[in-house]
Amino acid sequence: MEKVKVMIVDDSKISRAILKGHLSKTNFEVVAMAKDAAEAVNLYKETAPAIVTMDMNLPDADGIECSRRIRSIDPEAKILMISAMKDASLEARGRAVGIGAFLQKPVSTNDIIESLMVLCQSKVGRIAVLRDSYAKAFERAFQQGILSIIGLNCTTAMEVDDHKYLDVTGTAVIIGLTGHPSGRAITYMTSETAKAFSALMLGEENPDTLTDDEAGESIEEASNIIVGRGVSNINDMFKDKEMRITPPGTICGSRIRIASPKLTTFKITADTRIGQICMNVGFAEGE
Repeated sequence: MEKVKVMIVDDSKISRAILKGHLSKTNFEVVAMAKDAAEAVNLYKETAPAIVTMDMNLPDADGIECSRRIRSIDPEAKILMISAMKDASLEARGRAVGIGAFLQKPVSTNDIIESLMVLCQSKVGRIAVLRDSYAKAFERAFQQGILSIIGLNCTTAMEVDDHKYLDVTGTAVIIGLTGHPSGRAITYMTSETAKAFSALMLGEENPDTLTDDEAGESIEEASNIIVGRGVSNINDMFKDKEMRITPPGTICGSRIRIASPKLTTFKITADTRIGQICMNVGFAEGE
């Protein structure tokens, strides 16, 4: 998945390091850092970043003038001003030269991600950020959870799921995600795999001795643990805003169709000796 290139413009070495540290946790890649307007213009020409973060106070020009120069080179340039100052007058002047968003220092990783994603208008860029900043946290929790809950090593694969519906035959557990970003996670597998999973979880030698209700309850509890771990992974990384999970709901049957309206969705598949175990995690558009 491609990285989204960012240039940082700030006269403070410390501020540049802090911003680069924030972005290192995401799918935004810092390709250039400039300490003044002249260097920013030259580096923009050389590196062609998708987005620029802009300080207001620079030694040779202010951030608004620097932004004007950059947009005279590239009228489509996406610029996020990150400054100690943020007021209505500054925003009005900034928007007049094409600055798209404003943040006031100190900034958090989550604030930066949300602002950059608003500016990152390409679908590919948005998917890349959601995948590396959020979906991968669920993939790690999924793989680790399967190992710790039922003792099975597995390989996982993740792909973008563009379908408007998720069709399931077997057992599916749906858990809502609240906060930033909001969305939902669905763990699902065939009935046979669900019984085998439950037998390992409950220490039963024969999966056939388990009832469908027992299998469903086991998968529900395991899903709650795994999705909770994924959310905790994200909260540990982005400490300023908290995600939470809603109580799980379990459905069983054949050809179950679950809608995914206005979600950017990823399918995570775990291959195990008892069959495939899948998770479908989606994030609301606009978050």
